[in-house]
Amino acid sequence: MTNTTWRQAAFATGPLCMTAYGLIRLTDPGHGPGPAWSLGHLALLSGVLLFAPVMLGLRRTAVATGRGRGSRTFAGAGATLGLLGVAAVTAQASIDLLVGYASVDRETMNELFDRIRDLPGVTPAVYTIGPLLFYVGLLLLVGQLAALRAIAFWRPLAIVAGVAVSAISLDLIPVGGLLFLLALAPLGRNTATRPVLSARAGSTA
Repeated sequence: MTNTTWRQAAFATGPLCMTAYGLIRLTDPGHGPGPAWSLGHLALLSGVLLFAPVMLGLRRTAVATGRGRGSRTFAGAGATLGLLGVAAVTAQASIDLLVGYASVDRETMNELFDRIRDLPGVTPAVYTIGPLLFYVGLLLLVGQLAALRAIAFWRPLAIVAGVAVSAISLDLIPVGGLLFLLALAPLGRNTATRPVLSARAGSTA
């Protein structure tokens, strides 16, 4: 698989991995430790890492489509925030995997999580503010492309809906992942093969 094909595939496989995480989570009512916990968080880790090329691809398209320093600055800010969010969720998923591996039951997991969250800066960086940057950056990039008429206006709305349903209940993560897939999957082809999308094509993209 070439670098271009891999970057293109990330727009679909990233959301699909997050959808898989949500589905696996539903099969684990105790929420760890065990195979379901580990498999689900491996899917989450894979999914969020795949969003790194998604953020960069969206930025590249926004820069190519937009005009002027302001457009480049906005796209760069969105990508930076998104990548910081990717780093935060990656850290969170990695911690969850390690805690699950080191624990014999849920009570032990809770004790380990409490110790980790008590470390200075960990809670905002990894569990509260940091992960929010993932969604903020993604929405800024997709919203910019919609404002530039490079993509259809409903795609940012699908991202917002995906974030909203996941925030309402973690059990709705699969729905959120599918909404992300709906919004992003076709953009991988355009980002990888045609950096500048016409306004006419954006009306249906």
